[in-house]
Amino acid sequence: MAAATYDVLGIGNAIVDILAKADDDFLVSHGMTKGAMALIDEERATAIYKAMGPATEISGGSAANTIAGLASFGARAAFVGKVRDDQLGHVFGHDIKAANVVFETPAAKGGAATARSYILVSPDGERTMNTFLGAAQDLSLIDIDANQIAASSIVYMEGYLWDPKDAKDAFLKASKIAHDNKRIVALTLSDAFCVGRYRDEFLNLIRTKTVDLVFANEAELSSLYQNDNFDAALAQLRNDANLAVVTRSEKGCVVAAKDKVTAVPAFPVKQVVDTTGAGDLFAAGFLFGTVRGMTHEQSGRLGALAAAEVIQHIGARPQTSLKELAQSQGLPV
Repeated sequence: MAAATYDVLGIGNAIVDILAKADDDFLVSHGMTKGAMALIDEERATAIYKAMGPATEISGGSAANTIAGLASFGARAAFVGKVRDDQLGHVFGHDIKAANVVFETPAAKGGAATARSYILVSPDGERTMNTFLGAAQDLSLIDIDANQIAASSIVYMEGYLWDPKDAKDAFLKASKIAHDNKRIVALTLSDAFCVGRYRDEFLNLIRTKTVDLVFANEAELSSLYQNDNFDAALAQLRNDANLAVVTRSEKGCVVAAKDKVTAVPAFPVKQVVDTTGAGDLFAAGFLFGTVRGMTHEQSGRLGALAAAEVIQHIGARPQTSLKELAQSQGLPV
């Protein structure tokens, strides 16, 4: 097997997050389910933007956040995602390259505008997302560079990619290329509502070993197996997956392998400001540990550290060097 050029390559929706604070009454009055992600059209996007309070624009997207976190740990990282050649597209491209991530996907010259997610942050730090996928949905087979995939130790993809058919095909193409080159394929289930839409297909991806490593939170795990009993659902996941990690907020996480389950505690935080990106940054830490050959417990600790950093400020990407933060905690990097 040839040496890898990249530690992790992420494939996902290239989205600019537009964040604002909002109370529960605002969510109710606009028909939003607190803590959930809803896909919206451009008209609804415009209406929400007009009703929101002062907002902050920050490049986001689940897999892109994870890849930015990996780069902060010092990993060699790359990202594949589609933007339009417009203002927000330029913002996204600038931000991810500034995070020391290789991003070479050509911007679309026409079609839908660059994707954006309107994120309402409640006083308790919970985030409610309304996402207009726009140009991100136009990711297709031609955007998958076989040489780039083959040169990546881990290929990491997000469940949100399963909405548009062309992106689904790109996902499957990337997985085959990765496995043909003896690389690891990882998937985050992304959102409980996403799992609800594609439960059977996600289970098939896991059971057929199209993906080797699965990330989920408790709600996604429950939705995947339609079982609210955590231990029972986890047992089903262990039976289906080669390796899986389930995050449990303040309870930390469990790493579920065939031979054992490893529980890893959460890092203490002074104040939860915004939970946007917590799962994404957890995945960054765990993937970094994995590609560096660390134990499941060490990888989980790095994930917990990254998640703790990101929930203590607005925005889904780290604001301090995760490598330096890990070193300050005596963790291997």
